[in-house]
Amino acid sequence: MTQFMNKRENIVTEAIEGAILTSGGRLTRLDGFPHIRVVVRADWDRSRVALVSGGGAGHEPAHAGFVGAGMLTAAVCGDVFASPSVDAVLAGILAVTGAAGCLLIVKNYTGDRLNFGLAAERARAFGRKVSMVIVDDDIALPDLPQSRGLAGTLFVHKIAGHLAEQGADLATVTEAAERVIAGTKSIGMSLDTCTVPGSAKESRITPGMAELGLGIHGEPGVDQIDFSGAEQAMSAMIERLTPVMSDQPHAVLLNNLGATSELEMSVLAYELARSALAPRIKYMVGPSSMMTSLDMHGVSISVLPLTAQDEEALCARVDLSAWPGCLSVSKPAILALPDGLAPIKPLPSNHPATRAFLTHCCEIMIGLEHDLNALDAKSGDGDTGSTLSGAAHALIGAMDNLPLADHTQLYRAIGLELSQTMGGSSGVLLAIFFAAAGDAASSGMTMQDALKAGLERMQEIGGAKPGDRTMVDALHPALEALGDGIAAAATAARKGADYTATLKKARSGRASYVSAQNLSGHIDPGAEAVARLFEALRG
Repeated sequence: MTQFMNKRENIVTEAIEGAILTSGGRLTRLDGFPHIRVVVRADWDRSRVALVSGGGAGHEPAHAGFVGAGMLTAAVCGDVFASPSVDAVLAGILAVTGAAGCLLIVKNYTGDRLNFGLAAERARAFGRKVSMVIVDDDIALPDLPQSRGLAGTLFVHKIAGHLAEQGADLATVTEAAERVIAGTKSIGMSLDTCTVPGSAKESRITPGMAELGLGIHGEPGVDQIDFSGAEQAMSAMIERLTPVMSDQPHAVLLNNLGATSELEMSVLAYELARSALAPRIKYMVGPSSMMTSLDMHGVSISVLPLTAQDEEALCARVDLSAWPGCLSVSKPAILALPDGLAPIKPLPSNHPATRAFLTHCCEIMIGLEHDLNALDAKSGDGDTGSTLSGAAHALIGAMDNLPLADHTQLYRAIGLELSQTMGGSSGVLLAIFFAAAGDAASSGMTMQDALKAGLERMQEIGGAKPGDRTMVDALHPALEALGDGIAAAATAARKGADYTATLKKARSGRASYVSAQNLSGHIDPGAEAVARLFEALRG
């Protein structure tokens, strides 16, 4: 896999330099590259308890991203997924520890425990006062005597960091860290493995499956389960978390493991906020990338039962972009639409034949979703089928509220429904088409003439003409031939749709940005949808 890096052996040092150069003077580092890689608060004066954490690279923004007032004093960085050396950890401790002492916050991995532990012993031999806590928040393997440390570590960074910033002594800070560790529980899930820089990607997770209970170093999860969507994925994680949680209010940290899109993370936040766990969630940290596993397409959830002290510490503001804040979770008040924008809907009426016809048309569009998406992927963004299918589903769902017995009002109602439920420019254009057809029908035009009037208005506003490589290339000839029957319309639509494959330039729509090489030989998906609809209606 191609990645944005220079040399594999320099990726960590160059990433550290990049983080420091863009910190606005907030961060600095110790000398000693490449063996000593320690990021330090530039304003540190050793007057308070120092907090030092770290581990392997690949978890960005952890750990260096959380160095700053109110969180860590220093972060010690190892190679990708590898513990930093004893000398590097010792250098970090000695650089930041004053009379108040130092707390080491270590995730429960053998290399980290050993290297940080030995560095702590050596620092004590230098006369430094050092405590160490081990974070073991992973619940995926309940029978494992040494549970792994996951993103729940950030709760420790924030709460212990707040106390240290307020001037608490080492014993108080250590006790709070241990209490937070005891209460924090985490679980992770991923749809794909990560890619270690310079190495081949491991394809371990079967398509259609999700890995539950995996660590943050790409190690396998406890189980692979069927994946059917965000709701099911969230339920599977919550099912593991719920038995180990108390009934008191909790803070929840929703962490992106690296390659999950912001859109997906917001959907996961929605599912979490309406899940069986919702009554126990008082605050949420995220959704955000905080402790990643390189480019893993996954998510982790960490929960912490709240005390008044922890609540204050978590909600305290810190000037660190990596920390997204701890915000309350509550249902918002929904604002009414401004005057004049609330839709005026016609009275619903039933007409069995019209219902059956309209439902059949919708089912045709739903059945074409995969084929149209595949066709659109050749010349667009691959969503034509999903857009039309979504609109069809919405129309079926609205069927009981449509004026099925009044075709004039039905055209307008369909236009209104599409304007509200169908995304993109195609939704707007089809809404215009049906609204104009309704206006034409109300003046006494026949169905064919009304639909042609709708198409004329759609072309006028949208700007597309026959030959521009759009749905118009199939819809225009189909409506012209409709007076001779549905078979004639289907034949004309197919001829028009096939013609678009010969056009090497689109003059309208998203395909107008696509090169001739990518368009040549491919039918426009909108035109194909029109042709397939008429062909299916012909039978």
